[in-house]
Amino acid sequence: MYRFKDLHIDQFKSVYFLGIGGIGMSAIARYFLQHNYKVAGYDKTETELTKELIQLGAEVSYTDDLNTIPNTFQDQQSTLVIRTPAVPSDHLGWNFFKENNFTILKRAELLGVLTQSYKGLAVAGTHGKTTTSTLLAHLLHHSNLRCNAFLGGISSNYKTNYISDENAIYTVVEADEFDRSFHQLSPYCSIITAMDSDHLDIYGTEEKFHQAFQEYADLINDDGILIRHLDVQLTSKCPNISYHLTNTTADYYLSNLSYENGCFQFDAHGPDFVWKNIVFGLPGTHNAENALACLIQGKWLGLSEEKIRAAFKTFKGVKRRFDYHLKSEDFVYIDDYAHHPTEINALLNSIDLLYPGWKKIGVFQPHLFSRTKDFFDGFAKQLSRLDQCILLPIYPARELPIEGISSEALLKEISSNSKFVLSPNQVINSLEIQSKTVLLTIGAGDIDRLVQPIKTHFSA
Repeated sequence: MYRFKDLHIDQFKSVYFLGIGGIGMSAIARYFLQHNYKVAGYDKTETELTKELIQLGAEVSYTDDLNTIPNTFQDQQSTLVIRTPAVPSDHLGWNFFKENNFTILKRAELLGVLTQSYKGLAVAGTHGKTTTSTLLAHLLHHSNLRCNAFLGGISSNYKTNYISDENAIYTVVEADEFDRSFHQLSPYCSIITAMDSDHLDIYGTEEKFHQAFQEYADLINDDGILIRHLDVQLTSKCPNISYHLTNTTADYYLSNLSYENGCFQFDAHGPDFVWKNIVFGLPGTHNAENALACLIQGKWLGLSEEKIRAAFKTFKGVKRRFDYHLKSEDFVYIDDYAHHPTEINALLNSIDLLYPGWKKIGVFQPHLFSRTKDFFDGFAKQLSRLDQCILLPIYPARELPIEGISSEALLKEISSNSKFVLSPNQVINSLEIQSKTVLLTIGAGDIDRLVQPIKTHFSA
């Protein structure tokens, strides 16, 4: 059995992706296309990401049929196979590659290979990984340091989830805790944004979940740095720095947060400095906290205050993270990826700050039966903050149903006066928008398919 970190990518000419349309997988597919590999793959549905990959030269199939695997990718010696954990065990393509002894890597294993020749700047945590890693990539790419980056979302600045610079010595990656994937990395430095329990279907207990994060922290290079939220209690062999939104016991914190003239502003405090009136491109206190983590990382890498301020001011965010689609004096429509009660809480706190007194209508698609079960009460509590709550059926992803866990069961625990469970095609006709209303689509499944129809309907 080969050891994946000893694998030489250049021994292959072709790369086949099982789950090529995933946000993380498609970033790696872009890497191989840029480096002139032949690329093909399977995904169950066509998306904008798969269309873009086809335009770049990839071959994509949406049918689990061995006849759709091009001949070029059926040679065991020249083809590397990358798979997502979401691919089911009975998938014909996956079984074909296994039975014929192809080299098959998980996405995280391949990231471990691709980043081992760079200084990896990783972002871990149960919330905020994508926004933080995308901001960090923008911070470096906007400065003289530059970077490569494999992102878990589409950067609004660069319109892509893969940033490349052949001369860069740094690579920014998300360190995903799902399936213990982050244990495959060898980070030079890491930010850890949060450690709220999640994926208990994988870990079993909160203790084992937290232990997995400690094992990840132990992987950080001794010459690097761990930048952790104050609530993340982890040890490290490298320097260990804490940050918090406003808690002055942290090494770094913020003060004077405000939203004025369409801009978010704050003061940043460190052990030896105070930077006044930093202008940040995104609203929301959770985004400001993520920005503080990136400020620490950038400053440690040697970036000047001037460079950091300029990058923060020009940061446009990430698609599906507090993503404005319609905005007028009395109606706002925002799409957000929040799929955990803590994330929904942060989203609604930001709405309350920006639009105090406005009516909040939320369309939420629960993601995974197991997550809905594990955080049932938390979801009910946060969704009860909506003036009107519309639930879609649970998006199962890789899971089978769990008895007693459904959107109908969740709806019963939500205290909003107006609440429904609807199918996606019923949503638009059910929306009655009044003056001073914020409409939210929330979730990590395929709820984003509603975004364009909603925009079209309310733009007419």
